[in-house]
Amino acid sequence: MLDRQIIQRTLRVPASEGPAGDGAPVARQLDAALLDVGFSASREFLDHLGGLEPGPAMDLAVTVVSAVRELVGDHVRHNAYFIGFPHDVPDTVEFWLERLRAAVLAGGGTATDAQLRTALAAGGIDLLDLPAYGAYQHTYDELLAAHDALVTTAGDRVTLLHLGDPLEVEASRLYLALAGSTTPLGEPDLALLGELAVACLDGPQPDQVPVRENRAVLNGIRLVLDRPLVATDTTTDVLRVACQVSGGDVSLATPTRFRGFRRAERRILLAALDEVVGASPGKLADVARHAERWKRLGERLHPHEYGRWPHAQQVFAVARGERRVPGLAGRAETAVRSGAVGQAASVLSAAPGLLLRSADRLLRLASRAERAEVVDAVTGALGSASGRVLLGLREHVDNRLLPAPARVYVGRSRRAWVEPDRRPALPADLVADLSARLDAEIAARLAPSSRPLLVDPDVLDVALPLSGKASGAGFGVLPRGSRAIVRGDVLCFFMYWRQTSRRTDYDLSVLLLDEQFHAAGQVSWTNYRHDGVVHSGDITSAPDGATEFIDVPLDLVARVVVPQVNIYAGESFEDVAESLFGYQTRTRDQGGPPFDARTVRMTSQLRGAGRVALPMAFVNGENGWQAVWLHLYPKGRPSFNRVEDSTVTTAEQVRALVERRYLTLAYLVDRWRPTTEVLTWNGEVPDEPVTYIGIQAPENLPTGSETFTLPRLGELIPE
Repeated sequence: MLDRQIIQRTLRVPASEGPAGDGAPVARQLDAALLDVGFSASREFLDHLGGLEPGPAMDLAVTVVSAVRELVGDHVRHNAYFIGFPHDVPDTVEFWLERLRAAVLAGGGTATDAQLRTALAAGGIDLLDLPAYGAYQHTYDELLAAHDALVTTAGDRVTLLHLGDPLEVEASRLYLALAGSTTPLGEPDLALLGELAVACLDGPQPDQVPVRENRAVLNGIRLVLDRPLVATDTTTDVLRVACQVSGGDVSLATPTRFRGFRRAERRILLAALDEVVGASPGKLADVARHAERWKRLGERLHPHEYGRWPHAQQVFAVARGERRVPGLAGRAETAVRSGAVGQAASVLSAAPGLLLRSADRLLRLASRAERAEVVDAVTGALGSASGRVLLGLREHVDNRLLPAPARVYVGRSRRAWVEPDRRPALPADLVADLSARLDAEIAARLAPSSRPLLVDPDVLDVALPLSGKASGAGFGVLPRGSRAIVRGDVLCFFMYWRQTSRRTDYDLSVLLLDEQFHAAGQVSWTNYRHDGVVHSGDITSAPDGATEFIDVPLDLVARVVVPQVNIYAGESFEDVAESLFGYQTRTRDQGGPPFDARTVRMTSQLRGAGRVALPMAFVNGENGWQAVWLHLYPKGRPSFNRVEDSTVTTAEQVRALVERRYLTLAYLVDRWRPTTEVLTWNGEVPDEPVTYIGIQAPENLPTGSETFTLPRLGELIPE
């Protein structure tokens, strides 16, 4: 299982340690099979496969093909309701009339078209009761037979797979990268980190684990194996571990129902708490923020039975309200309310990250006399805060001088809400001064490279991955705010889902907006066609999986295209067995069935707390069409969500994110330029080793080169 996950995440195939032999025929078969799904094997990988005995070679080839097919969504059969899609799709009302007429005739009755239209307009017709509505009327093989084969073009996607080291080495490398990440991981990567931790616990360990949620995952493994916790320096670190081993949320965003703990586990957790509080009693101030969780955990740990750890017992005394310990945030807020903003900044100087996150508010509230004091405190904190916090503040101030009609907030659950931006403007000279100080500190943390930096131009508009929680797992997925050029004549969105236990109806829709982000039309199950955009038909249940498509010609009038997935009925995105969204690009004359893996540009698993998914938007600007990643999950309604019911809200959210200025890889590259030679990748392999930054790694880079592609871009974030 780990080998498949390593292939999907890194596009590196762990080398087989099987016996040598003649696997050349298998290598040729694999090369052809990979091309059918838009992949290609590097020469080094094919040579390795060809040097294995046929049995081990075939085992490795099957693993590789299975992994990449699942990655791009080709592991299932994507049927369409209308067999001729995107052609021969009827008018929506005419199709409903046809289904209603069939129902009337089946019941032995008669009705005129006028009577049927009146019945539909009255809204009393349940489409699910109409014959053949919402279920496939043909097989997947019949769908393929109705379409010509795809005409391949030079613009089709070809993703290169590289040969890696043996599985143990690749697993260790990925483990160290995830554990040592300077940015929070998304849920899929956190789960993978847990699996890797079990396999790599006795091997090399990261020098440090900067992100506390990652630390909780590793310590959860140690706790289960009765090993002491490591790097727990706050009480909340211990709470996260308890949540982790109870199957809860290590980010503490949602409550956890704690399981029972073995005596050995209770001793380990209480000993860790005792050590933290004994070394720094002031850290008891963190307990009040999660008092209810601590009280529930105390019921499971029985701290009163362990008198040798008195400091641990103080944690639960604070949680019960028997002892009060004021925290930094509370003291700072008290100072702000009394008008002593400079004093608040001084208090927060003990927590550099918290101070920098509060910098905008403090600068807005500070008087002219206090502003210099706040700036000095912020400047003093720059050297102690994490690189992620510095970059987050730099992006924030970059948006403070631009007039914004609204301000968007996105939580950890990827729900968003928009409010008018009522913040007073910051002086331009203050913003410029703070930006320059941040630029200098960030540049100082980027170590000069002894090798030239070779940069793929396509990666420059990728937003810095400051948090893995702001994106989803999948293929070709970029962080929120990233932009990518869209090439081709037609966009084709597809959405696949498979329900777990009850009828589940997901609806793929498209909202069209004009240049001012006003509604310009929609295409969904209620409107199959608009301005050349075509829907494949409504599927209303997916016990064996179902797919809906929407084709969008890129010469349409609308300037913004917003695909979305609405839960009309049934299971949530987190409860279904499978759900994914993706898009393809094609030329007009390529033809082919609705889905072909060679034209897939991106797939993203749909896993969010809301009842609506807004994966991305497509914007037509001066440089042509660009994809802009959103990764939003609006709350929506419990059921019956439709694109036309949330047009204004969706347009506001999309506009706020599309018009926001994000820090991209171009910003980091510019910080490197004074100390490192920067070259632009033009397809020609250099003669000397380089540090390559791009979407995917090219073949045959000189020995000694290092590559940073999509899975590793987070490693470029300075500590």
